[in-house]
Amino acid sequence: MRKPNIMFQGTGSSVGKSVLTAGVCRILNDRGYTVAPFKSQNMALNSFITKEGKEMGRAQVVQAEAARIEPRVEMNPILLKPSSDVGSQVVLRGEVFKNMDAATYHEFKPQLADIVLETYRKLEKDVDCIVLEGAGSPAEINLRENDIVNMGMAELCDAPVILIGDIDRGGVFASIYGTYMLLQEEEQKRIKGFVINKFRGDVTLLQSGIDMLEALIHVPCLGVVPYFRLHIDDEDSVTMRFAHSGEKNITVGVLRLPHISNFTDFTPFEMEEDVEVRYIKSAQEMDDVDLLILPGSKNTIEDMVFLKEMGMVEKIHALHDKKVPIFGICGGYQILGNRITDSNNHESAIETMEGLGLVDAETVISEKKRTVQVQGRINGSFQGSKIDGAVTGYEIHMGVTSFHQCYEPLVLLENGEIDGVSLEDGLVMGTYLHGIFDNIEPRKTILGTLRRNKGLSEGVNVESFAAFKERQYDELAELLENHLDMEAIVRIMKGTEV
Repeated sequence: MRKPNIMFQGTGSSVGKSVLTAGVCRILNDRGYTVAPFKSQNMALNSFITKEGKEMGRAQVVQAEAARIEPRVEMNPILLKPSSDVGSQVVLRGEVFKNMDAATYHEFKPQLADIVLETYRKLEKDVDCIVLEGAGSPAEINLRENDIVNMGMAELCDAPVILIGDIDRGGVFASIYGTYMLLQEEEQKRIKGFVINKFRGDVTLLQSGIDMLEALIHVPCLGVVPYFRLHIDDEDSVTMRFAHSGEKNITVGVLRLPHISNFTDFTPFEMEEDVEVRYIKSAQEMDDVDLLILPGSKNTIEDMVFLKEMGMVEKIHALHDKKVPIFGICGGYQILGNRITDSNNHESAIETMEGLGLVDAETVISEKKRTVQVQGRINGSFQGSKIDGAVTGYEIHMGVTSFHQCYEPLVLLENGEIDGVSLEDGLVMGTYLHGIFDNIEPRKTILGTLRRNKGLSEGVNVESFAAFKERQYDELAELLENHLDMEAIVRIMKGTEV
């Protein structure tokens, strides 16, 4: 007999599946359930490393945090990390399996069904219930035959489904109705309710449309969730955070590389009311940044080509000449050096590429991926301000960086190793550590110094990012408690709905 479970599927991508799944996980845990999230297949460049050194999708980490449970790779057994327009690196149960193009992977999916179910059953043994998330839309009828993430997954674990529609993009009734009608009859029976997400306005004006839709598909509406903006990590790059947030005192510029990965590294800056995180696509958008960050990349060489073609290399050097601090993380750290070499084409068809030359170093892309959580102390200074304090983070990279001269390391790791560089009094800094800004000391020192240099108050916000996220999850849970029929959802999970 199955344990209670429920699956959130959507009428399309970015309708709110990940965030609503996280919120329901928090609500269920608040009610005394040990609950785990599950998504059989995730396609994203935002990933995380577990304590065991396994790689999984960031969205399921967020959901695990909301559920107050340690992230486990069983929550996301398949992670696809796009490396080109047609191909992805396939991460299977936390480890790199191989690179595949879309057609090859689609043919391979039936072989993954047993692995997915086995992984789900392993997770199921340790919890009271599971909240599953689908991907994209279950109405992608051209992909249904080998589906293992939407209705195919629901069938494997016998999960009831709640369908989510996004009213903010328009046509929500048509998208819910169309999705439902494209499903097979047995699949339609799995749909136990629908939710309208991201609503703005007077819900009473929506009620007549809800009534008509319920009459057409004979499925109840389980809630209308208002539009909200919480600082919770997004699953992929289809996100509102890439839009400008308006005039702020401090502008942190992040290069929006074509293969940007782990942009969740910069979420901690968003908790600062006077800080704008600006994702930059052109040289002109760099003009007034106070700090420039080169983020992680799934294809470092190709992204370096992009910087050259867009005329951004010259602009970066101009900012450096003006003493604007530049910070590189992972792939961005590699780009800071003189050269990146990928002789065996692990990431790119281009075998070698000049970097920015801000650090006298060379990176060689290797076959083996380093995936590990790390602890240590941050070291160095930032524009004259000493940075000192404990840091934690995680590494996900296939490159080995070597230096042609001696630099001050940025992080002193507990195992005796060193990481990163800090030079020119913090004008150029780099590290392989994702999550570096989750730590209080680097964020506090960097932002405090930038504020002081502009004649502003250094600020007093020293809240840990972990505590900040907890408040966000609680606010999300409260919002959903007020706008979802959670009693009906629990009955559906238990199979006791009328």
